[in-house]
Amino acid sequence: MPRQGRINIETGIYHVIQRGIERRNIFLDDFDRERFLERLAEGLEYTGHKCYGWVLMPNHFHLLIRTSMSPLSSLMRKLLTGYALYFNKKYKRSGYLYQGRYKSILCQEDLYLLELLRYIHLNPLRAGIVRDIQGLDNYKWSGHGVIIGMRQAPWQTTGEILQLFGKRKREAIKGYVEFISSGKDMGRREDLTGGGLIRSIGGWKEAERFKASKERWASDERILGDGEFVGQILEHAEEEMERKEKLKQEGWDIDKIAKKVCGLLGVDIRDIKRLSKRSKLSQAKSLICYFANRELGISGVELSEYFGITRSSISVSIQRGKKLAEENEYLII
Repeated sequence: MPRQGRINIETGIYHVIQRGIERRNIFLDDFDRERFLERLAEGLEYTGHKCYGWVLMPNHFHLLIRTSMSPLSSLMRKLLTGYALYFNKKYKRSGYLYQGRYKSILCQEDLYLLELLRYIHLNPLRAGIVRDIQGLDNYKWSGHGVIIGMRQAPWQTTGEILQLFGKRKREAIKGYVEFISSGKDMGRREDLTGGGLIRSIGGWKEAERFKASKERWASDERILGDGEFVGQILEHAEEEMERKEKLKQEGWDIDKIAKKVCGLLGVDIRDIKRLSKRSKLSQAKSLICYFANRELGISGVELSEYFGITRSSISVSIQRGKKLAEENEYLII
């Protein structure tokens, strides 16, 4: 059965899980964990994504990410590839470090943001790595300690989480800790990590009920939410795919976008691949990157090859192009 493509939603909440191949450990010492977090911080800055929660376990990790306009894959590619190269070099090994593709689950924010945050941060307690909530507070390799102020991680977004628990920081931290503590006896949540139908309708009992009935329910293993949310996301994803395919059938490609943008800004298209700090030329490149990525789904790798510049420069150009398009209400398609 062919694997399903990723679902990319701007500002979407994603629960990301990756395990070591054959469930082997992917972190062998604290230095490994530090290097991984350094790469995570770099990736977040590079993509503009936000990290609300995270935990590093011996053989896997969890992240709770809000994406920017860039797809989640932009972060994960940079993070996973960089860390695997580091790990293999350090331990003089070769081959795959991870067990297949990372799992990314798009989540319905109002129903599951806090549930997922709690589930992720309670991992060390469920696994017996720490004995109690106090031990969890002191566990270094989790976003929980950052939220309560035990450690610093400037790259982790904590304010948006704490404001859900109170207006004042002390009050908010207390509310957050009480929320985490209330779930300390929570076991593995199949509705948070299991199959699509189970996720989409709230657990095994509900799944059995729907299985026994004649009701229909939208489900997808890539999505965590109620039936309406799942249906809306799938419809949106299908419409986006059809729209991009239609544009390609109509002859839209990066060259056609470049021609339109250059005409719009009065730039000579023969100069578009030249290195230049000229304002108009720089703006044209940024708009081409943005429209090619947004309208046609052209990847940063392809854009990097087209312009002969680095991936990081392409990411900056896409963000700048988005801002230019919105501020000036530019439309080319």
